[in-house]
Amino acid sequence: MIRVQEEDFDIAHEMEAISSQSTSLGAIASFVGVVRDMAGDGGPSSMTLEHYPGMTERMLREIDEEACRRWPLEASLIIHRYGRLEPGDRIVLVVTASAHRHAALEACAFLIDWLKTKAPFWKFEETPDGSHWVEARAHDDEAAARWEKE
Repeated sequence: MIRVQEEDFDIAHEMEAISSQSTSLGAIASFVGVVRDMAGDGGPSSMTLEHYPGMTERMLREIDEEACRRWPLEASLIIHRYGRLEPGDRIVLVVTASAHRHAALEACAFLIDWLKTKAPFWKFEETPDGSHWVEARAHDDEAAARWEKE
């Protein structure tokens, strides 16, 4: 399931919804991305995420479908927020469920890495030193590259 939304999400509710889908689940892996408070280090005092409706959901579905092709997932969930977010606000929730922990953990890591580099979101950070659009980071590309098929 894919959701792109402005409002916050309830982690416990989302995890319960996944876990109640099947009694054959042996593992549920999750990741929650949060806006860091790095204002003292010149980091963001707030962040605004923008996206292109329709294109964003389509790309998230493609990334999720790729995870389902690679691992035997029984369920997956991606919730990504947009709009203005403050330090401590949740940005993204990724949940994967499988009969085995290895598949759930690897698929979750894959989704996180590919969302970071392939999902069409644009980040505008406001910092004590000014505002700027966030550039792609080499270490994010390196993390995503480990999942490229040879």
